[in-house]
Amino acid sequence: MRTLLLAGFLLLSISVSHAAVVRLAPEFGFPGPGNKVQSLKSLRGQAVVLLVAKNPKSRAFKKQLKYLKEIYEQFASKQVVFVAALGDGEGPVKSDIPFVVAINGSAVASAYGAQDDFNLVIIGRDGNVDYQTNKVCPPERVRDVIQNSFVVQEGSRKGQ
Repeated sequence: MRTLLLAGFLLLSISVSHAAVVRLAPEFGFPGPGNKVQSLKSLRGQAVVLLVAKNPKSRAFKKQLKYLKEIYEQFASKQVVFVAALGDGEGPVKSDIPFVVAINGSAVASAYGAQDDFNLVIIGRDGNVDYQTNKVCPPERVRDVIQNSFVVQEGSRKGQ
């Protein structure tokens, strides 16, 4: 019986420790007020939606922009920041969403392991990568990930 309890405790501790594994989002810079370079760390407390694209004219990038427009209004009051890391032709993103453009988009793509033409990364308010995909993500999924991030982090604050 004692061996069985010990084995159960070990399995529980392994599963709990595995669940606690997080992936800290790699740092990147972007122009802030007065063109001073700011880092991702300065956005802690805010969720970040990062679009990594080799070309802002790509089909996937444009489609993801369209989907993000559908949910942008819902998250404007929650201080969700939208960032684009572009490989070709860095510059403003043509969108109704006020995007911040990361400095050296190719380096950002490399830091996030984004080897495809397009990647979507959602970074939680705690600075951890909550979701990453190389597929265009429907607005419902983006909304769910961001909302879940807010709920989980609020719950962890109450538990402290």
